[in-house]
Amino acid sequence: MKNANLRKLTGTALLTAIIVVLQTVASGIKIGPFTPTLSLIPIIVGALLYGPLSGAFLGLVFGVIVVIGVLSGNEPMSTLMFQTNPVMTVFLCLFKGVMAGLIPALLYKLLNKANDLVATVVSTISSPIVNTGIFCLAIMTIFLPITQQFADLLGFADAGKFVLLGIVGTNFLFELGLNAVLVPIIIRIIRFVKK
Repeated sequence: MKNANLRKLTGTALLTAIIVVLQTVASGIKIGPFTPTLSLIPIIVGALLYGPLSGAFLGLVFGVIVVIGVLSGNEPMSTLMFQTNPVMTVFLCLFKGVMAGLIPALLYKLLNKANDLVATVVSTISSPIVNTGIFCLAIMTIFLPITQQFADLLGFADAGKFVLLGIVGTNFLFELGLNAVLVPIIIRIIRFVKK
């Protein structure tokens, strides 16, 4: 039991460091006007290997780094959101991060007894869905005026098309595909090495 807890703590710490590096380095990578969230990969890996608490913690770390990026002005839309409503922007960054780690862990726990591969894939794709879904819901409700400003600035007819084509059509699909391919492979390699 003590060994398992130490392995869980060490693994979560290592994944935390990877999230910090990925989120910091990846902030310079853009797909159109958006930065893909490469940090979801270690968040999902931690959630599937170590459970809901680790998944939520890793998501929280990701959320904190996103908030730091917002405060430093790395993300123009999020920075404008912060200037308009700082409390809701910070809450959004932290909440979507925690949920992007917690939901996959809970789904995996629920489904893995029936079929581990299906549980891994479903859990993996749930993370970018949750992360992007919560963000899109917020920008189409609470931050709609800012979303419309960015839609106009980037040449979209309206905020809905901006979200659908700009955010979901580029950023989300890239994240979804990357996670769906890499996470199951990483999980299999880690489990193989552990044996």
